[in-house]
Amino acid sequence: MRRRLAAACAASAVITTFALTGTLAGPAAAAPDAPPGSATAAQARSEKAATATDPVTHEENDRVPQGSLWTEHYFPSSDGSGVELHADVLRPADLPADAKTPVILSVGPYFSHAGETAPAGWDRVGPSARFQDFIEGARLMERGYTFVMVDLRGFGGSTGCLDFLGPGEQADIKAAVEWAASRPWSTGKVGMYGKSYDANTGLAANTLKLKPLRAIVSQEPTWNRYNYLYSNGVPRSNMTSTPRSYYSIATMAPLADDSDHYKANAGYEKNHPECESDNLTNTQNPDPKSPFWRARDFASRAAGSQTPLFVTSGFVEDNTKPEEMQKYLANHRGPQRGWLGQWEHVRGNETAADGRLKMGRAGWFDEVMRFYDQYLRGVEPSVTDPAFSVEDSLGHWRAQPTWPVTGDSYKVRLASGRYVDDGGTTQQAAPSMTAPEPQSPGIGSQGPDIEYAPEAGSPAADRASALGADAPGDSYWTWSAPAAEQVRITGSPEITLKTRGQGNVWVRLWDVAPDGKATMFDENVALLKSSGSTSFALKATDWTFQQGHRLGVQIGTITSNGWRSVPSDETVTVSDARLALEVQDPRFDSPTQGDRSPYLDTYVRANTTTLNNVGAPTFPLSTPKG
Repeated sequence: MRRRLAAACAASAVITTFALTGTLAGPAAAAPDAPPGSATAAQARSEKAATATDPVTHEENDRVPQGSLWTEHYFPSSDGSGVELHADVLRPADLPADAKTPVILSVGPYFSHAGETAPAGWDRVGPSARFQDFIEGARLMERGYTFVMVDLRGFGGSTGCLDFLGPGEQADIKAAVEWAASRPWSTGKVGMYGKSYDANTGLAANTLKLKPLRAIVSQEPTWNRYNYLYSNGVPRSNMTSTPRSYYSIATMAPLADDSDHYKANAGYEKNHPECESDNLTNTQNPDPKSPFWRARDFASRAAGSQTPLFVTSGFVEDNTKPEEMQKYLANHRGPQRGWLGQWEHVRGNETAADGRLKMGRAGWFDEVMRFYDQYLRGVEPSVTDPAFSVEDSLGHWRAQPTWPVTGDSYKVRLASGRYVDDGGTTQQAAPSMTAPEPQSPGIGSQGPDIEYAPEAGSPAADRASALGADAPGDSYWTWSAPAAEQVRITGSPEITLKTRGQGNVWVRLWDVAPDGKATMFDENVALLKSSGSTSFALKATDWTFQQGHRLGVQIGTITSNGWRSVPSDETVTVSDARLALEVQDPRFDSPTQGDRSPYLDTYVRANTTTLNNVGAPTFPLSTPKG
């Protein structure tokens, strides 16, 4: 029998919102077009699903990418738990069935036949279109690569309880890599590809030190899984909504014409109520040193790892924030490649409505394939790509051998002071700030979303409130001298505080122009459990100060802006504060191709306010020769 042609659907995802939480957005895809061809032609096609031995072509089902053959497979996880994993395999259609190729593997929660994060409106079964942009844009089938998509436990056609990248999911990743390497059509060399959650599985795989795994491309990951729900003991606003949303994805109904095997596996979570209860309770521990989170601390566990990495990260993105990126990269000992810059939660090839590349740099797929060809095929690249291509806050791109590269590292002593941990409830401002007018919901309006962030616009009410909240007692400031020439703060600034009083602390760094216009460019929070010393890193940054600009350091209470802190209403006294900075002299930059990322202007608009009273400087802002 022949297959009936599946309904066509655009490969690019459109944004939808889960009714469950109102926070998790994903590619619901617009309603599919009518099946091409006449009714008679459609009726002549078979409706059976692919199997391991009966591949389906694009001509038989246009959900299958052109030039590929689709098969479905099942295999056990590697932890002896009895979990069964499901894989969709796409092989070049013009190769013999036993022709050996390198394998590019994606492992994650978004490969259900029904849709990525919600039902996508498909009327026929088929492989996920999540990375069809990559398959087609990189010409994977034409280049002779096999692409494999594996559902993590609890998702798609795999059994088991979802595990939020814990030991169970790590066992799944290991099994997927080893299964892909052991197939008769595999050369035994496996690369991984992903963005967001399936970028995290790549970073997790690196820490497992798997012999067949030879290259990893990881776009916009979290570097330590803890940091997606918490920061230094302070819960984020998505602490409960994200686990609920993933349970919703895990219990997504299969399609009517999925196989009985697939349907039975897809029902596992609903038939095992402990999956939901464990998911909703285990993630609610705010202690980063708990066994639950230590197993998911990939930045620490990357020590000594060797798998070649190609990573991307937006310094100012409001989703998978670049916390502990520097720690992960420092612990990793293998070859590294990276695109780092001023963008949101996007893919390297993604474009804005006006056609501009959202990362600003051209050639994503070409560079990715040179990376895979080098490490999966042993083909020396014909083009020498920079190890790291970095966009700074002025929209300028440079090439570096590592990230960060610093000209100097030094500590500055900040002013002592005190504030009331009241969540910013006091009224009059000092130094006075003029906050931007709240407009349409944008950055931070609904909390983070692991896969798709809402299109950012003007600052939402909570962000505008956070920028304007600086009442007497809410926070205090320390100011640098004006920069004598351009100077860049790079890496991950680290703050050390000696305090008395229990509560929360929010540390923010501001770029303050001579006219008082100030942009908040880096931040982090922490829970102060008792008197003593507290140290924590801020987010990774790459921010260039123009001549005459000053660094403002604000220390005070948390006023929402993505966190769900509980104010103690206690007075916190800071008796000593030190800020460690890594700086770079832009005069020695090595330019590389790239345009200003479109999101940079959006970010600056949403995070800029006016300071009317800037105090006297107490520390320098300069490079060694500045």
